[in-house]
Amino acid sequence: MDQLRRHFGAAIKNQRSRLDLSQEKLAELAGLHRTYISDVERGARNPSLGSIEKLARALQVPIAELFNGKNASAKKLVEILLVEDMSQDIELTLRALKHANITNQIHVVRDGAAALNFLFCTGEYADRHEDDHPQLILLDLGLPKVDGLEVLQRIKADSRTSSIPVVVLTASTHDRDLNISQRLGADAYIVKPVGFQNLSEVTPQLSLQWALLTPTHD
Repeated sequence: MDQLRRHFGAAIKNQRSRLDLSQEKLAELAGLHRTYISDVERGARNPSLGSIEKLARALQVPIAELFNGKNASAKKLVEILLVEDMSQDIELTLRALKHANITNQIHVVRDGAAALNFLFCTGEYADRHEDDHPQLILLDLGLPKVDGLEVLQRIKADSRTSSIPVVVLTASTHDRDLNISQRLGADAYIVKPVGFQNLSEVTPQLSLQWALLTPTHD
């Protein structure tokens, strides 16, 4: 964690220097306090997803570029599996992620059976490697073929996938299946449509670091 913060802070400082910006000017452009910028650059603060997005915009770089330095210890972007059958909700989710400058690889499947095949490398995804799991699953509950609750139950019951954070997508906080999904091990939930704000609110609950990056291990 400390190494990740230091690397991110160094990337912010280097990009700021390239643009010949003072900490005060960067704080003004990003809408943040100068002391916050100073703490980030020193690796003394773990910035939120919202702050990272503001800094990337102010520095005029994609979020990923702030983590992809030559000596980065966290340069593998988290792979996201979106399980959703409604075309409009898929479009809104992808648009929200793009708007947030999140450039992670996103796989979309439209039913529960396809989700299980993707995760367990069966059926049409038999050529995937068993260890090649996504690091985040956005899971709608109202799915055809195999419903979302059963998909969630199988994810959390299998040692190969149980540690993958699952964010349940729901139409309402009063959805009767929310309590069941929480009992089955869902890590968080988002009321649709998925947007940058509600995604950033649940990110701190997940075992993921800034901008949905995962560290690589040599």
